[in-house]
Amino acid sequence: MESLTVRYFAAAADATGVEEETLALDAVGSTVGELRDLLVDRYGAAMARVVANGSFLVDGVVQRDASAPLGSSVDVLPPFSGG
Repeated sequence: MESLTVRYFAAAADATGVEEETLALDAVGSTVGELRDLLVDRYGAAMARVVANGSFLVDGVVQRDASAPLGSSVDVLPPFSGG
């Protein structure tokens, strides 16, 4: 069984209560959208707010397209402000 390492930063870590977890790919699905839906189902409204305007870094590449395939690791990034 293949696994996916998911790391959470800032508000995403606050929503999950962890900074990193390993998920079985067969439970996650194969796309960014499927992972997003799983995380919202698992962690609720706080995670829904994060992923609504945040992004996913899949194997080092920013992905906002729900149909983008997953790799071996994903960082869940909240929206950042600043300048």
